[in-house]
Amino acid sequence: MKVTQVAVCPSEASTKAGRPALTPELLAASGARYSRNNEGLEAILSKIDPNHLEKSVDSIFRMVDYGHQSIADMVPVAMFIDGISMWLAYYLWTLSPTAGGQESSTRYIKLAVAGLIPPEILGIPSRDIAEWQALMDACFQAYQSSLKVWEELAAENPGLMGIPQSLLEDTSESAQKKVQRMRRNYAFDRARYFLPVTAATNVMMIMSARGWVQLCQQLLSQPLPEAQRLGELIRGDLEVPAPRMTKHARATEPARQAIAAEFGKLVRMARHESSRGQNSRQAASEAGVPFLSVLPPAGVSEEEIARDLSYHENRYSPVGSSLQRMGVRFGWSAIGFAEIRDLNRHRTGTKYCPQVPKGFYFGFDQIPDMSAACEEKRARLTKLADIGRQSTAKAHQRLAESDPAYVYWTLLGTEYPFEHTTTADKFIYEAELRTGVGAHYRYAKHLRDALALFYQQFPCARGLILEGSAEPE
Repeated sequence: MKVTQVAVCPSEASTKAGRPALTPELLAASGARYSRNNEGLEAILSKIDPNHLEKSVDSIFRMVDYGHQSIADMVPVAMFIDGISMWLAYYLWTLSPTAGGQESSTRYIKLAVAGLIPPEILGIPSRDIAEWQALMDACFQAYQSSLKVWEELAAENPGLMGIPQSLLEDTSESAQKKVQRMRRNYAFDRARYFLPVTAATNVMMIMSARGWVQLCQQLLSQPLPEAQRLGELIRGDLEVPAPRMTKHARATEPARQAIAAEFGKLVRMARHESSRGQNSRQAASEAGVPFLSVLPPAGVSEEEIARDLSYHENRYSPVGSSLQRMGVRFGWSAIGFAEIRDLNRHRTGTKYCPQVPKGFYFGFDQIPDMSAACEEKRARLTKLADIGRQSTAKAHQRLAESDPAYVYWTLLGTEYPFEHTTTADKFIYEAELRTGVGAHYRYAKHLRDALALFYQQFPCARGLILEGSAEPE
């Protein structure tokens, strides 16, 4: 695990134009000065000693405690985080919904067991390490075997990949490279459900120092050693661009209590399911039943909604105020963690995912009923799915036993409930994005199901919302 803070330096054009360049905290201090006078930027910059920039922070504005936390929002910090588990990467985004950034993608990278996070870092109890390691090895073997199934299926039935025939027949080097990438994506997208969430990934995030401090508070208050270690590393690198903030980047008792309370809810849910004989020991994939409820503004008509969508030319185009004011709560009874990781990163509103394992999805529905060869692949996948169900059952059992490291027994195909509360304009954007060109096939289905419920309530929106077909790119 490694965290590296990356500074932003002036561009050549900025330097040539004579634009000022400030340290992150000095930038915030200068902005804070605006609230105390109206001298303008030049007057503020004239008080900065170029030979003592850090001293100038305090001389311009008493930043020791930053006063209002909004001042810390003006301190931009970028960090690159290498070698954390996929689960912890997901958790980072749940805590940092407004951050910008990227994560290593399972669509483009073939993963191997060598990239597994060591059990000691994850906090797997010593008595369970041998069993856990054996399960992780089996899961990676299932991932490799599943990948082979999908590669064979794509080779035998190229039409399943949705690649245009004209592109398949194009012999140019660029076209063939594009076809090869699409073939890889097709197989990776369907094999990834066997990947353990303990596989290592890399994350880049950029947000304010205030965001990093709040993230550290949550990570350092977690019972999981991996989260605590990451919090310590982030706090150490936060010292470089924002040293005045690090004393606030510590575990807090309210955060500990809130985390413990939420975990207690999950334990009670898992025990209740176990007592009813509905735990995940035999769980196949759940149906993923969608739900959607709306709170439209009073007096808004179908005609007004249609008018507010009439100038919506693409997913980045505006929509009218009737949709911006309409509350929407939508989600699914159970969907794969692979899809939850992506849906969780939408910035708006509040996401809720009680991580009590419900089932295991492994792409079975993607094999067509075409031939004996397809039936043979269906049988191979079904056999491989036993390892996914075993993983789901183990995680459910450990959650019921109050082990916070239970999440590290799960896979990308492990299913949980998921819901998102936002407004209609943001729901529409998400639906258009997640069904558009290059969208993953599974969350495209989930968003189409949610859109169908929206159309039931607002038929006028059908055809005006730019629902895509998730064709490959």
